[in-house]
Amino acid sequence: MEIYRLTAAFPKDELYGLTSQMRRACASIPANIAEGCGRSGSAELVRYLHIAMGSASELEYLVLLAHDLRFMGDSEYASLAREVIELKQMLTSLIQRVKE
Repeated sequence: MEIYRLTAAFPKDELYGLTSQMRRACASIPANIAEGCGRSGSAELVRYLHIAMGSASELEYLVLLAHDLRFMGDSEYASLAREVIELKQMLTSLIQRVKE
């Protein structure tokens, strides 16, 4: 939800660029987790968790890019970067647990 709030303040000429990319990446993470849970078997779940991890990595870069473009302040960037790193750590743990 924070990504949606933050990107609402981005320049309007970024609506179909960075704004859209960030929103798609953050929506893709839980969507892939949900899709993986709806599939049969652990291998399918792990596959979708890896896709979610890819979206989280994409979001991590896009947050950095938005900061570098000065679309967000240092404190907003630090907070979001920490949250994305924490999310990636949780995904890594979940992938390991499901593989066991």
